[in-house]
Amino acid sequence: MLWVKVFHILFVTSWFAGLFYLPRLFVNLAQTRDDATLACLLGMARRLYRFMAPLAILSIALGLWLFLGYGIGSGQGWMHAKLTAVALLAAYHLVCGRMLRQFEVGANTHSHRFYRWFNEIPVILLLIVIALVVAKPF
Repeated sequence: MLWVKVFHILFVTSWFAGLFYLPRLFVNLAQTRDDATLACLLGMARRLYRFMAPLAILSIALGLWLFLGYGIGSGQGWMHAKLTAVALLAAYHLVCGRMLRQFEVGANTHSHRFYRWFNEIPVILLLIVIALVVAKPF
């Protein structure tokens, strides 16, 4: 079970690297007016999103393995809260994919400032997950 935990942490860390970087690419995409730069940034964002998807799946699958292996009983409200945060992260990942498709078709409706704030969501969710796992407040 410890090896499952090791790989879970590895894939979560890698997934988060993408969750932190992809919206940063959106900031640059929202600011650029040059077609060559736009094409380059879109290519980077596409490749990153395709790389992130298996990491998300592996992170969640190994997390579920750990969840089922350790079991969940009464008095583990922190785990329910963590699972809610993970569901929000998965939704954030999917929203990033939708935003990427909007950039690809030239239908972006947000400013670079929006994406700067949007980029903070996974940081907040990561803080919540870490606090729940370490402190187990309820």
